[in-house]
This record gives sequence, structure tokens and C-alpha cells, in this order.
Amino acid sequence: MDLPLDIAPQVAAAIADRRPVVALESTIISHGLPRPDNLAAARRFEQILADLGVVAATVAVLDGRLKAGLTDDELQRIADVDVPKLSVRDLPIALGRGSSGATTVAATSVIADLAGIRVFATGGLGGVHRKAAESFDESADLSVLAHVPITVVSAGVKSILDIGATLERLETLSVPVLGYGTDRFPSFWLTDSGHELDWRVDTPAEVAAVMAARDGLGQRAGIVVANPLPEGQQLDPAVHDRALTDALRMADEQGLVGKDVTPFLLQKIVDLTGGDSLAVNLLIAENNIRVAAGIAQAWAVR
Repeated sequence: MDLPLDIAPQVAAAIADRRPVVALESTIISHGLPRPDNLAAARRFEQILADLGVVAATVAVLDGRLKAGLTDDELQRIADVDVPKLSVRDLPIALGRGSSGATTVAATSVIADLAGIRVFATGGLGGVHRKAAESFDESADLSVLAHVPITVVSAGVKSILDIGATLERLETLSVPVLGYGTDRFPSFWLTDSGHELDWRVDTPAEVAAVMAARDGLGQRAGIVVANPLPEGQQLDPAVHDRALTDALRMADEQGLVGKDVTPFLLQKIVDLTGGDSLAVNLLIAENNIRVAAGIAQAWAVR
């Protein structure tokens, strides 16, 4: 059957004209932020790109159709209606059932690639979970990036994950990780995870050059651009460390495993930081969107 992919007219026109486009995920809207702040944030994310002369393509699945670019009504639907979180394995099920959902980093990457979009801004990348040696719990984000040529701008991965193991997996999967203006890998809420990176870039043009070289080599893997928040905007490290320690202890005490762990930890960290971590989430998303806009602009003129 024909691919059920709807590319919004403004997105399709920008791709055809080689103008800059940035994909945005929808899980942050449906699951990452509380209502009604989530809709205001989604509109603000798209407006940041518009103000920079870049076309936004928020990605989702609606009524069994892959969407690369949403109308405002569709954006509001994702924000206001309870929809499931869809990863790559869920896409054929959602399409086959004619259902709707918000897309994770992995699913957004696949749909953006199908639409011809090369740059994607998110908050944090999924990764290898703590105790993965026992649970085998690893985000599909990593395996998808091994064969989808998308450039993902993220603030590293959340500190609830095993950051060292995540970097090892990305290396094994031959996914380049570029520190944007840094030699250190960020850990989402914190500027520095303590892990050193092999490669640093300082301008959007450098990222675009790496993208072009990767294409020239015929390699299909994506590229991770690790973009840390400025130190003055990060979550207070002492507050972060206390909240993380307490949240991990609570999860162990409740015997949580598998897919129940991450949402529990994230909500507990919001509670234990008095909502400060949520405010930092927004700064992270906006910071990454601005960097992605620059990369998309540099890519468009190559």
C-alpha cells in the first residue's frame, strides 16, 4: 500500500526549495509537560524556529497517518487528548489500527527521514538504563540512530540513565557524538556528566560538513549533537544529586522494573526539585531548537 505519510504543505515546500527545516518530537507535548503549559510550549517551540527563518515540522501519528508538520488544531489535539507514546515498534500497529499517538525520538527520527528532513531537535536522547545488564533495558533511540541518517540535537541523556554505557553503545553502533562547544558530554539537567567526548564542533557549519562527509561515505547512521545548557541555566547540581539519589532509592524500594522505572523517576525528580527540573526542561528544549535551526540553515546552503 502507499505510505500513509502526510507532509505539511509548508514543510514540503521548504524541502523542495532546500530551505531549512527542523523536526520536533511530540512526546514532550503529550507526556513531558503538564497541561495547559504543554500547548503553549509547543507553539513557542515552533515560533522560535519561525522567528529564525526555519520551518518547524512537529511529528506525530494521527488517525493512522504519519504526520511531518502539524496544523495548530492538530498540535492542540496532541496536547489536549490522552494519546499513547509511540516508538518505532509501535508505528505499524498504530497505522494498521488507524490510531493516534505522540512520537518518541526513535519514531520521530524515522518519520522525519521518510519526509526528507535531516535535522531534529529534542530535549534528551534515550539510552542504556541503569542495571541494564540484568534487565536488558535500552532505548530504541540508540538502535534507530544506527541506521537513520538524522542529526539529533540533544542535551545528552538524562542522569537517571547509565551515561557511560550509553556512550559505549553509541560507539559500538558507529553513531558519531559531537560536543557542541564542549569537550564534555552533558547529562540533560546538568552541563557536564563527567564523561569526555572525542570530538567537538563549535559552529553549525562544522556539523553540516560532518553530515556531508557522512553522506559521501555512504554511511547511514545518524549524528548526535550534544548541546549542553550554559552552567548558569542548569539545575543546581546539589539539588539534582539529592533528588536523583532519593528517586533511585524510592524506585528500588518499590521494586519497579522495566518501563515503569523511567516515568516514576522523572516524576519524582520533578516533585523533589519543587518543579525546578521541569523549568530546566523547557530551557533545554529551546536551547536545542536554536542550535538545530543553525545547523538546518547551514545544511540548506551546502
